[in-house]
Amino acid sequence: MTPGHDTARPLLSVEGLTIDLPGVQPGLVEDVTFQVREGHCTALIGESGCGKTLTSMSILGLLPASVRVSAGSVWFDGVDLLTRTPRQLRRVRGGPVGMIFQEPMSSLNPTMTVGDQIAEARRLHLGERRKTALARARELLERVGIPNAARRIGAYPHEMSGGMQQRVMIAAAIACEPRLIIADEPTTALDVTIQAEILALLRDLQRDLDLAVLLVTHDLGVVADFCDDVVVMYAGHIAERTTVDGLFYDPAHPYSSALLAAVPQVGQARSRLTVIPGRVPSAGGLPAGCRFEPRCAHAQSPCGERQPDVSLGDGRRTRCGRVASGELTLQGALRG
Repeated sequence: MTPGHDTARPLLSVEGLTIDLPGVQPGLVEDVTFQVREGHCTALIGESGCGKTLTSMSILGLLPASVRVSAGSVWFDGVDLLTRTPRQLRRVRGGPVGMIFQEPMSSLNPTMTVGDQIAEARRLHLGERRKTALARARELLERVGIPNAARRIGAYPHEMSGGMQQRVMIAAAIACEPRLIIADEPTTALDVTIQAEILALLRDLQRDLDLAVLLVTHDLGVVADFCDDVVVMYAGHIAERTTVDGLFYDPAHPYSSALLAAVPQVGQARSRLTVIPGRVPSAGGLPAGCRFEPRCAHAQSPCGERQPDVSLGDGRRTRCGRVASGELTLQGALRG
């Protein structure tokens, strides 16, 4: 976790965000509210299909044409990005807000050298000439740990390994000295050793550049090691908002507790892994009440009713009435 910054102000505030899939599912993502503080990392976690990527893509207006934002606001440094025109958003993307995508090979342009792709952001946002921007691109390649940067600057993406491609993506994301980085599963396609290297790089960059980071991930080990705050999403709803310590020591939603229980424990090699029964409901089949109730081990009447988002104090919130009332106490991964 990032030390200090306990009183840091929110740099990004997502308020009441609702995303519809017209004709199929209103409220595909519904009433999502969270903040990313200056100099902090906020994790957006949950199983695949819970709405994490849709939420992160909506911040910069990158949603697919088939879905649309129907309500809410996305405030970045005092400006509601949802009210910006496409042209205005282009000034934000790659400038004050950098983006690291999940699959670098499909995100990098195969027809441009990596140097030109990094330099392009500085030419567009800062008005630098190509020679100056390329010189800075070489420095950025060195900063993210690519050897022989002077030679690699003229390479094409297919000439690089997956780990090096991801480093290029990171270099492009920080090219214009952003204040916020959105990282969507930045290590999913990499092997374990390269994952550790990329996360160490991101951690160093966050500290050195005082970046705010929104990290979309399903890896709780990454969350424990890298993040300050956690937003737990399930089926388009926020199940819980908490700190990293709050999640691991004192989870406040049955879904959070179930995710923790499903993580393999050190020293229990022969034990059977815990699983969450069933699967995340698909669009068009979301329950009308608590969206986790059909899979919840603690469900009782009236759990099938719609659950309000309740404050627990100290900035923590849960969408479980039984936990909020004190009727249900859940087990954390780090609590005996």
